[in-house]
Amino acid sequence: MLDIKFLRENPEMVKENIKKKFQDEKIKLVDEVIELDQKYREAKTRCDNLRSQRNKISKQIGGLMAKGEKEEAERVKAQVGQINNELSTLEISESDLSQQIRERMLVIPNIIDDSVPIGKDDSENVEIEKFGEPFVPDFEVPYHVDIMEKLNGIDIDSARKTSGNGFYYLCGDIARLHSAILSYARDFMIDRGFTYYIPPFMIRSSVVTGVMSFAEMEGMMYKIEGEDLYLIGTSEHSMIGKFIDTILKEDELPQTLTSYSPCFRKEVGAHGIEERGVYRIHQFEKQEMIVVCKPEDSMDWFEKLYHNTVDFFRTLDIPVRTLECCSGDLADLKVKSIDVEAWSPRQKKYFEVGSCSNLGDAQARRLGIRVKGADGNKYFAHTLNNTVVAPPRMLIAFLENNLNEDGSVRIPEALRMYMGGKDVIK
Repeated sequence: MLDIKFLRENPEMVKENIKKKFQDEKIKLVDEVIELDQKYREAKTRCDNLRSQRNKISKQIGGLMAKGEKEEAERVKAQVGQINNELSTLEISESDLSQQIRERMLVIPNIIDDSVPIGKDDSENVEIEKFGEPFVPDFEVPYHVDIMEKLNGIDIDSARKTSGNGFYYLCGDIARLHSAILSYARDFMIDRGFTYYIPPFMIRSSVVTGVMSFAEMEGMMYKIEGEDLYLIGTSEHSMIGKFIDTILKEDELPQTLTSYSPCFRKEVGAHGIEERGVYRIHQFEKQEMIVVCKPEDSMDWFEKLYHNTVDFFRTLDIPVRTLECCSGDLADLKVKSIDVEAWSPRQKKYFEVGSCSNLGDAQARRLGIRVKGADGNKYFAHTLNNTVVAPPRMLIAFLENNLNEDGSVRIPEALRMYMGGKDVIK
């Protein structure tokens, strides 16, 4: 959410930013906010003046009564009553105007960074850099579900009976590999100075609307019926929510956290062979990284965060590339975002395995996450998040890139201690 003062002083910049995100239908909201803000400030000023006037007049009543001037005292009381009536009406109007402003401000997109490429959708995202050589073996690489089934590692049919489409059972060495990847990711991030967390897997609506846009919430979140609770779509939601309505000291920054959680999401995505199996599912597990920092440090942390994911995948012999998200592909709260994509030898192309985002002060402004500087002044923190690894998609990349011709799968050195010393799955 933007600072209302910034919007008030820079309406054309805000409108231009909306155009860059190809959301022209929202341009009118800027003028609506300015008009509502003017009415709100007028109402607030009038309320403040009336309260001051009421307090001044009210002090006269006791003195008049003490002098025996009851008639004058009653006249003053009537005047106070009139002020109270007007105040009551104005306070309702003030509250209503404030709510109307907030509703519009919540859907006006954040100002994107100048470095973000302008484009309408993900087809116009820009490749930045490749890490590792993409390799296609001489033998045919089967579909990832077929690899898992040959290793007795997945049961989709039973999951359809218990839970429906978008679910699966992992078993045997594939289930162990899944857990090994998460354990390795946890230790990888701890070794890089991040504090490990296991957060709540359900959050209140006040946190949901603080960490994401309404459109994202509707498309992603499962609501617990009869309660003000939602299942998280990523542990970022809980972890940023941890700081709601807090004032951090500058010397407590940056907060660098890494968190494990299951993730629950409504949409399964498009149908077709690439969406079968474990690519798009309702439930999965993920290791995340989160940073809360000073505004001037957020771009440096942005670079560090996505490189952590690159380094993690490279230790497991998986080629990756980084892709800068264009303006039209950025969620409304994001200032800048980079996707990390892993190489698929079967498809002979890259596919998304993680996303790194700098949200500026958007989440902090919505959730009231402030920093108290050494000079005593308070300002909003910047928040960032990035996927370390989400094993369902990671398993696809891992199995395809470490597959042997005989159908066995190599275990890179980094994972062997988590796999009981195994160097291959047969």
